[in-house]
Amino acid sequence: MIGLCTYGGYVPRYRLNRGIAYGAMSWINPANIANAKGEKAVANFDEDSLTMAVAAGIDALKGIDRSTVEGLYFASTTMPYKERLNSGIITTALGLNDNIRAADFGGGIKAGTTALLSALEGVESKRINNIVVTVSDSRLGKPASPQELVFGDAAASFLVGDENVIAEFKGSYSITYDFGDHFRGQNAKYDRQWEDRWIRDLGFDRFVPEVVNGLMSKYGLKVTDFAKVIYPCHYPAARRKLNKILDISPEAEQSNFQAEIGETGTPQSLIMLISALEEANPGDKILVVSFGSGCDALYFEVTDNIKKLNSRDGISGCLANRADLDNYTKYLVWRDILPVEGGLRSEEDLWTRWSALWRSRKTVLGLWGGKCKKCGTAQFPAQKICVNPNCGAVDQMEQIRYSDKIGHIASYTGDMLSASLNPPAIYGQIEFEGGGKFLFDLTDCDLDSLQTGTPVTMSFRRKYYDKIREISGYFWKAVPVKEGE
Repeated sequence: MIGLCTYGGYVPRYRLNRGIAYGAMSWINPANIANAKGEKAVANFDEDSLTMAVAAGIDALKGIDRSTVEGLYFASTTMPYKERLNSGIITTALGLNDNIRAADFGGGIKAGTTALLSALEGVESKRINNIVVTVSDSRLGKPASPQELVFGDAAASFLVGDENVIAEFKGSYSITYDFGDHFRGQNAKYDRQWEDRWIRDLGFDRFVPEVVNGLMSKYGLKVTDFAKVIYPCHYPAARRKLNKILDISPEAEQSNFQAEIGETGTPQSLIMLISALEEANPGDKILVVSFGSGCDALYFEVTDNIKKLNSRDGISGCLANRADLDNYTKYLVWRDILPVEGGLRSEEDLWTRWSALWRSRKTVLGLWGGKCKKCGTAQFPAQKICVNPNCGAVDQMEQIRYSDKIGHIASYTGDMLSASLNPPAIYGQIEFEGGGKFLFDLTDCDLDSLQTGTPVTMSFRRKYYDKIREISGYFWKAVPVKEGE
């Protein structure tokens, strides 16, 4: 049996009320009020599509032996690197083996389902097994554009394999068209789109029924056979029309989270799939349709293993963990849309020493430390000589991963002098359960909410952005755990 073995999701903590953004820019585009309902998920200043993909991957790999993973596919249209394997960074951050296959999928917002299909077919071929597919986007629309209000940031991830399958892959059907609805050139920062009416009438109204009917005909099914039907379309009137054309009942229509997250691009259909799986019962059939330069349609059937899956954040957990971003200009600064004076300290040349990063890649990207085989003392970063004064063993270290360990704040400070896009810069000493202590930045928190002893989890984040060379550097930061999480 081939299919989905686990799932994981990630939605950033911060949510921007669309009314605030509209209120700031309504003077230039009053008609944009049609898109001003609800809120959109906004990546923090230290997040991008890659860090969100790692977060979703961590969620998907809960309870999984990572040494069994043989591949990782990353899909996005907003990858931070054009010539450095983004999925290679993710494999290291997730603590996966070096001898695995990794690939980047892009070029269109149905790249997420294309990556998933490639993983499913790879496992089906029996030449590769246990492939992580992680999909993420953080697209930008110009201020006052419909895209600015419609888009949201998020990520989805799945483990594809042939054991403990929770949703069996039954088949697929695809169509491809060079349909220029949304487009970005080689160096474009913002999404551009053609006329909404054209996108609705020729795009969604034609392509979605074509791919759905193609799959129904191929496998002898009816839409009413499916417990959930998933397709991306943020136009309310177009969704109502498609539901009527395809005979999709209100119970079978899966929410697209437009009011809570926004249109997320490549992960959109897969985020909806995770939500459907969170509530699915054994035997449920699920139809997943993506859209972007054509469509992919995938057909799954939920198995009894869905009830055995250990708990994870998924989409529902992320939606519950939210905080208001009540300042529109902060969003503009975080996305490098509005330039600000960051002080002299922000003018530091943040260039990457690639040879040094190579030597320390597992420490920096994977957060690996060491544990003395002789006395059991754990330490981060790993050292050649055991730090235990009563031991002092040399070259007796085994690697241990700190990225999934719980830590506690031993000390912290808020620094208004350090260059930060979300001042004050907060950092402190984190003491890990089981041993190890190191200085980390803290993120997704407010200074007033912290105290010593607060438990933290580790989150892969963008440590700096080198504006001269236009590249990002990454490391781990500490995120306080709220009570009840």
